[in-house]
Amino acid sequence: MSPPTDLACPSWLAVSASTQDLLAAAAQTWDDNAASEGYIRAALAQPEVELDALVSAYRYFFYKNNDPVALEVAIALCDRIQTDRQWPQDWDALKPILLSQLEDLTVRLYLSAYAATGLVRARLGQIDAAQTVAHQMQQIDAKEFGADVLLSILNPVPEED
Repeated sequence: MSPPTDLACPSWLAVSASTQDLLAAAAQTWDDNAASEGYIRAALAQPEVELDALVSAYRYFFYKNNDPVALEVAIALCDRIQTDRQWPQDWDALKPILLSQLEDLTVRLYLSAYAATGLVRARLGQIDAAQTVAHQMQQIDAKEFGADVLLSILNPVPEED
């Protein structure tokens, strides 16, 4: 599937020209699910998948309500950042690193993607896993990454009569 070649991409999108073409084509064909998903999957199949391509793919699948794939992509994004930064897998070891670098854009991207895994897990009915993510995000910043909101949805306070 070849994308149209006359599509403009945002200047801030840090991806290769071929990935830009595929992502732009996906946006152009948004209403045609098969075509747009084909372009997104082709972007993910590029030899060097950039972080911005993963973010775009996550957003695509999230807004298309394809939660299993959105979760898969969000996890891949988190894993990629963790590997690139050589961060520990254990949350208790990772938390101080994240807290000490909260203003770093890659750390913020990681935290946003990790919070997204909690939201998507909740949408998939994986409540315990969603709560774990929300509690961990609360330890970083309860409000900014949506942890309090997600927990209030997952654990509603019973209304008084």
